[in-house]
Amino acid sequence: MPYSVESIRKQFPVLALHDKDPKPLAFLDSTATTQKPASVIDAMDLFYREHYSSVKRGVYRLSEHTTQEFEASRKKLAKFINAKSENEIVFTRGTTESINLVAWTYGRKFLKPGDEILISALEHHANIVSWQLIAEERGAKIKVIPVADDGDLILSEIPKLITKGKTKIFAFTHISNTVGTENPIKEMARICRGIDPEIKILIDAAQSASHKKIDVQSIDCDFLAFSGHKMYGPTGIGVLYGKYDVLDSMPPWQGGGEMIDQVTFERTTFAKPPERFEAGTPAIAEVIGFGKAIDWINQVGIENIAAHEAEIIAYATEQLSQVQGLHILGNPKSRGALLSFTMDSAHPHDAAMLLDEDFIAVRSGHHCAQPVMDRFHVPATIRASFAAYTEKWEIDRLVEGLKRVNRIFG
Repeated sequence: MPYSVESIRKQFPVLALHDKDPKPLAFLDSTATTQKPASVIDAMDLFYREHYSSVKRGVYRLSEHTTQEFEASRKKLAKFINAKSENEIVFTRGTTESINLVAWTYGRKFLKPGDEILISALEHHANIVSWQLIAEERGAKIKVIPVADDGDLILSEIPKLITKGKTKIFAFTHISNTVGTENPIKEMARICRGIDPEIKILIDAAQSASHKKIDVQSIDCDFLAFSGHKMYGPTGIGVLYGKYDVLDSMPPWQGGGEMIDQVTFERTTFAKPPERFEAGTPAIAEVIGFGKAIDWINQVGIENIAAHEAEIIAYATEQLSQVQGLHILGNPKSRGALLSFTMDSAHPHDAAMLLDEDFIAVRSGHHCAQPVMDRFHVPATIRASFAAYTEKWEIDRLVEGLKRVNRIFG
């Protein structure tokens, strides 16, 4: 079937509702969070209405049914990124918690004074602050791959920044949430492995998992982190993928129920991954909803979504470039489904508020990436971001709204 963005929009209640308005909502903030299709909402509603129960501990039929759905989502996610086993999928609250889990378990056990952590200049705060905290505790040092004026990382600097035997972790984003740069993650992993195969590689896939096909075995990363709410699923749920032997070498992060093997007052032994890292009652409805979101992406086809978004980003780039006094941040070789820009006439916050008067939703600010703003010498940007349901008329509305900004503030 040909890709029909109109039929896709009808599957999203909030979009279908506002599409009937005299001035429909132009939702251009999908990098922050995506809207949810009815299939995801209905699956979570059905769980609460018809078979609500806890998972794993109950032998009664409601609990067994819920446990099967819960674990089915784990299997779907493992297949989605081509993990070897569902036991390599750990449920977390989101990308931020996934990165913190690695920092405070793997990092706390294996980092020593003088060791090094390599990140990039394009990182979200979650992939900076987490490492700063553990580096301070363990006496480790953080190094940063610089970014060029076009928004591409300077990959030739990677070998100079890796110290064999001392660089223990290489953590970097797949797609920047500010510039939109799509980093060549497979090449970056290959460079790293060629210098020191023992370095553990973590990829922040928060901005790529719903846009690009990801194969963790082909990339050969040790960890991959992403969030459900950026993938047409619910908030409060995310995934940490980890190679099983690496996960098995890591201590637990939190203590509680389900993550144990045996408990006495003198000593506790812990369960195997992934249970070791999933203490307490999990986000059951959210996991079920996440599984349905993966079903939805698979039904539409992630390659089809990527092709549609490529068409939208090309159109948006062309149209926005014609707005007087507008400056797009960076010009990377490959860009994800977002554009960040500034305007000569107005501060990003003022422009975004004015756009909202015309029912145009964009994000303004530093996007939890202050070092990126500092690198490009801007205090903040306006960010328009796109998804499977974005239409060209939304770009046209944005352009007209920005022209209005120029008229009012210019």
